[in-house]
This record gives sequence, C-alpha cells and structure tokens, in this order.
Amino acid sequence: MVADGVTGETGRAVDRLFHALADATRRDILRRCVRDELSVSRLAAAYPMSFAAVQKHVTVLERAGLVTKRRRGREQLVRTDPDAVGRARQALDELESAWRARVDRMSGLLPDAGAGPGPGDAPRAGPASDEDTTTHTEKGQDG
Repeated sequence: MVADGVTGETGRAVDRLFHALADATRRDILRRCVRDELSVSRLAAAYPMSFAAVQKHVTVLERAGLVTKRRRGREQLVRTDPDAVGRARQALDELESAWRARVDRMSGLLPDAGAGPGPGDAPRAGPASDEDTTTHTEKGQDG
C-alpha cells in the first residue's frame, strides 16, 4: 500500500527528491549552488570530508534532479536547478492537500463538541449536581 497515493516512476522520483533533501550537507550544497555555479573541488574545500564524499553528495543531488553539472575543462561545475526545488514544493503541496482532505473527512465523522453527548456516549459517572449529593447524604444519616 502506498500511503501518499504516488506510485510508479513519479513515486520513485519523489522518493529520490526527499532522500536527497534529507541530508544537511546536501541541503547546504543546494544553498551554495543557488547563488553561484561552483566546482566540486571548491565545494569539497568547504566541508570536513573527502572530495569523494562531496562528489557522492553531488551525485545524489543530480540523480534527484536538484542540481545540474557541466564540465569546464577539468572541473565539474554544479548549479542548483530552481525548477527542481519547485517540484519539491509541489510534492509537499499535494501531500498537504491530501492530508487536509483526510482530516476534513475525519472531522465530519466526529460529533460536534458543543452539541453534548452523542448517541453512543456513555453517561458520566458521579452525581449530576450538588443537590443530588446532599439528598443522598441526608438519607444515609436518617436512615
């Protein structure tokens, strides 16, 4: 069963997108590459990890469609694809819409809080008023 209703290639693309966004380093790479096209080696210099590790992060971002790479001589230049960020927003908007519809359907099934107890509600335990308590206590003393 697919919880969000997205299946097939579209579902896999959404999975890749959110997998890529789940990592703080990859989100930081996206932020850096929005402002300017950066080489992988320049990106690697900004992180306390190996060049190969940064290159793997960029590959995950590229497979998710969040960045594009192009060669300039020996360098690979990375740029964030703003349309991909829009696709992430669209996927979240669709998910929000689906959940809001579910909540609306559920709230339609619940009784209105101001209407009092519903037909299946059990009566509350305990006395209904102070007068009932006094009468019961007085009867017990006279008894």
